[in-house]
Amino acid sequence: MSLACMLSGALRAPLERLMARWARIRLLEPEVLPLEPTLPTLYVLPHPALSDTLLLASLTRNHGLPTAGGQRTIGAVTLPATLPLPVSRSRPWRRTRRPEAPFLSLIEQCHQDPAHDVQLVPVSIFWGRAPGKRFGFWQLLAADSWQLTGRVRRLLSVMVNGKDVEVHLGTPLRLSELLDAQEASLTNRKVARLLRVHFRRLRTRVLGPDLSHRRTLIEGIAASPEVHHVVRDIATAEQRSAGRLEGRARRYGHEIASNMTYPVLRFLAGLLRRLWNRLYDGVTVHGLDQVKAVAGDHTLVYVPCHRSHIDYLLLSYVLYRDGLMPPHIAAGRNLDMPLIGPLLRRGGAFFIRRSFHDNRLYATVFNEYLHRLIARGHPLEYFIEGGRSRSGRMLPARPGMLSMTLRSYLRGARGGGQPLVFVPVYIGYERILESGSYQRELHGGGKRKESPWGLLRVLGRLRQPFGQVTVNIGEPLSLPAFLDAEVPGWRRRLDDPRPPWLACAVPRLGETLAQRINAAAALNPVNLVALVLLATPHHAIEASLLKRQLALLVALQQRLPGGHHVSLPEGTPDAWLERVIALGMVGRRPHPLGDIIVADGRQSGLLGWYRNNVLHLFALAGLTAFAFHHQTYHDLDGLETLLAPGWPILTRELMISPPASLREGLATMLNALVETALLEPDGEGWRRPRESLEAGEQLRMLGRLMQPSLERGYLLLSVLLSEPAGYFTADELTARSRELAERLALLSGLDAPAFFDSRLFFGLVESLAAQGWVRTDHGRLVFDDCLREAAQRIRALFDPALHHRLQRVSRPEEG
Repeated sequence: MSLACMLSGALRAPLERLMARWARIRLLEPEVLPLEPTLPTLYVLPHPALSDTLLLASLTRNHGLPTAGGQRTIGAVTLPATLPLPVSRSRPWRRTRRPEAPFLSLIEQCHQDPAHDVQLVPVSIFWGRAPGKRFGFWQLLAADSWQLTGRVRRLLSVMVNGKDVEVHLGTPLRLSELLDAQEASLTNRKVARLLRVHFRRLRTRVLGPDLSHRRTLIEGIAASPEVHHVVRDIATAEQRSAGRLEGRARRYGHEIASNMTYPVLRFLAGLLRRLWNRLYDGVTVHGLDQVKAVAGDHTLVYVPCHRSHIDYLLLSYVLYRDGLMPPHIAAGRNLDMPLIGPLLRRGGAFFIRRSFHDNRLYATVFNEYLHRLIARGHPLEYFIEGGRSRSGRMLPARPGMLSMTLRSYLRGARGGGQPLVFVPVYIGYERILESGSYQRELHGGGKRKESPWGLLRVLGRLRQPFGQVTVNIGEPLSLPAFLDAEVPGWRRRLDDPRPPWLACAVPRLGETLAQRINAAAALNPVNLVALVLLATPHHAIEASLLKRQLALLVALQQRLPGGHHVSLPEGTPDAWLERVIALGMVGRRPHPLGDIIVADGRQSGLLGWYRNNVLHLFALAGLTAFAFHHQTYHDLDGLETLLAPGWPILTRELMISPPASLREGLATMLNALVETALLEPDGEGWRRPRESLEAGEQLRMLGRLMQPSLERGYLLLSVLLSEPAGYFTADELTARSRELAERLALLSGLDAPAFFDSRLFFGLVESLAAQGWVRTDHGRLVFDDCLREAAQRIRALFDPALHHRLQRVSRPEEG
């Protein structure tokens, strides 16, 4: 008889009260359990544990759930309200079969009388959360891991981790829905198997797979056939000692590998909770249920946008707080500094050099380390952009980590490894710590090297307000499904470590992930105000007009979201404006006729970063509005003809997934602009409002959102078409266009280095090539008359004054 059964009712009641006072549930998931009120409820634990039974009884009583204490009589069957799945107790001197699950009598009764149905609720309780590491005192003392705990060890765990408990309630299972024509004993085993699969998946989601000891992992990498092969090749080719090369491989392993430990994870969780409470007004998370749905039986690769160094810590904290295993994070070697590096390494960071294409041994060691993480199902996190975005835009995906991940997955797929899912993550800040350094670097200043002293400087700014942070989960991307769509025959080439289709699949994968990250963008008060204020000529606007434009932008996103997982701010335009003023991002100038909202030069530069975070959400709305800038009327055919040449290039620059049909997208957008009173229907077309000057001004501000992108495209085409085909290389065209854009910004009085970012112009050249407008011949860009005709249509978008200004800038020698 178990210890729980031996306890008398008189002893059990005080133990429940003691447990209720001692334990604190940090996470209860879900908060609302979808129970059928007419059915009796039994709770199922993954294994016998008195502490879990006592805690569950207290929890159900406090949350108004069917009690988990005492006995439950269902028809003629009486059972405890909480049933543990049996665990076989093997002995060295005899083999034992796993005991039968305790549902047999219920199943037989339900077979005879379906009215005696019951719902089973699987319950997983974690006293602390340690990754499954087989070594160390903390695993013995502190937290739940993959090994089952004995009574003494569980008592210690309850004492140490009583304030850090997670409870996960599974979806109730109706016993009648699991019955079939089989014998009751077989059905009993089937029910137990279903529950064990649920518990195993949930445990994997929360704790992750078992972690090897770091030294064991590094020794295994150094002894792997892949590393041995490279060591022999280098030793033969360069006449070097194989032993020394093996030692170097181990040193590379120590330089790279993380050393995730539970004490540091728990310390960081507490530290970061205090940091976020001091630094931010809150961290809002959307869409995490999508991750929890696949975490138990998929290898997860989180791919967030990279806006700040805070990104490294923020996502891990959110995942840990919400009951998911924190990932192993790829971090630049520049962060492996004294004090900070060891802490990050024990929190799950592994370090990677910026470039190692000329170091074959390092590349092989890193590839083998990454493969072992993926093959064992460890969640990963890396930034596909490669570095933090100084302009606020989503940067083009770098192929390195994506290519290594794809090759590792193909290598594992030969042995039937579990599927891999990419999880796009958008992180939106109302204010970032690095805003000053970003502006300095955009103006030509050098990047300061990371150091502990730099961290101390940041700590001195923690009393400043930084607003809120939003973490949005985009649509997960299944790698097998992606390959099925892009490379239908990929499974036939698993023996090839570098199949030829990789060269096309990796860029396409990066493009798709970037689009899914942008499709989960978060609108907040700061980036909304930035969108409006920077669309005014002198970065000044009446407060009343600003509020109306803020409401307009949100209304457009409600009607036509720029992405499937876009989040909108709560509150009103008045509250949003007050928040941005409180953050010091804009100023208010009182005036008898109405307050004026202004941004000085420094504030305008900062606001440009936040505007660029979400500019892509208004691509089609801004382009459509710009078409009415100097032409009052358009029908659908004419508007499609006018916008079709530039639309694919704009979507590529802003990294958005375009609608299946530009014509259908335009028709929907025109209707939305009519509903918001910015356009009026006129016969077979649409025109600007005749009477409302305010609506006309709002339409112009909406159109100015896309004006910088259109001006850059105009300048580049003007430069390219000013000379015969084959005159420019891509680099020469990029450099010349950037110079003209910088000249235009200076003549316009704009302090906007992001406007003439050379990467934007190089991206335009790539987009022209991708659309077939230009091609490369012996390193030179060649084109035909089709490009000239498209350029003529794009020029028709600009009003005469703007067209003349751009012409003067693009041909300064003619002035």
